[in-house]
Amino acid sequence: MGAGHDHSHSSDTRVSRMVIAAAILSAFFVLELVTALLINSIALLADAGHMLTDLVAMFMGLTAVLLAKRGSTSPARTYGWHRAEVFTAVANAALLLGVAVFILYEAFERLGNAPEVPGVPMIVVALAGLAANAVVVMLLRSQSKDSLAVKGAYMEVMADTVGSIGVLIAGIVTVTTGWPYADVVVAVLVALWVLPRAIALARAALRILSESSPQHIDVNELRAALESVDGVTGVHDLHVWTLVPGKDMVTAHLTSSADTARVLDDARAVLNARGLAHATVQVEPPDSADDCSCEAKD
Repeated sequence: MGAGHDHSHSSDTRVSRMVIAAAILSAFFVLELVTALLINSIALLADAGHMLTDLVAMFMGLTAVLLAKRGSTSPARTYGWHRAEVFTAVANAALLLGVAVFILYEAFERLGNAPEVPGVPMIVVALAGLAANAVVVMLLRSQSKDSLAVKGAYMEVMADTVGSIGVLIAGIVTVTTGWPYADVVVAVLVALWVLPRAIALARAALRILSESSPQHIDVNELRAALESVDGVTGVHDLHVWTLVPGKDMVTAHLTSSADTARVLDDARAVLNARGLAHATVQVEPPDSADDCSCEAKD
């Protein structure tokens, strides 16, 4: 009973810290976006786009934690709402790609005709961004060690520090030298920083939605390992996919005339060694691939 209480308390702490972190990032996102529009700074606008990544990652992580805590009570959704996180990632990636392309287009338009952008507001907002990131990092650091969902949000916030430092440098250069292109140069650098990350996010999400095998799983090697289980004479209908990041699934049909319980235990050990704990394994007699002798489900 005590262990269950500790686990629940840890989950509640994780949720509360993520909610506070999301509130801080949301407030700063609004501040940065409004300031960018008021002073016509595309460097701030580009960093606001990257800050949006942090926000979406935070809400995705929060969703994943809540789903893991509450699960699903509907018979129509046996997997609950786990895939909501992946759909959100696709939408986030599309939005980020759009922002990055817009920033690059706007920067190109400003070549040879860069507007004057006040440096002091850029410096103030950049310092506020660094402070917000520092607070969020402190909130999530300990929780990121125990949750993949929180770790993803934590890493996004760490990466956003690069954008805030870039805006700070642009502001300082503008104030000290009056060079009008500091804002444009930083905007392009931030957009180029965001672009490959958005593409990688889209590829990872689409890979999950297409139910491709996880990149870290060698399916041929896995098949060979299952075939090497003592008593197994064949492996078919082997499928490996990812439900959500950190939760890989596998189904496999094994042909064997040996002791079913032992074969299942050995096959389970092979899968567990590769991080495939969510498995459905079916053992079939050699003369009937359609008959089910036994199932082990997780």
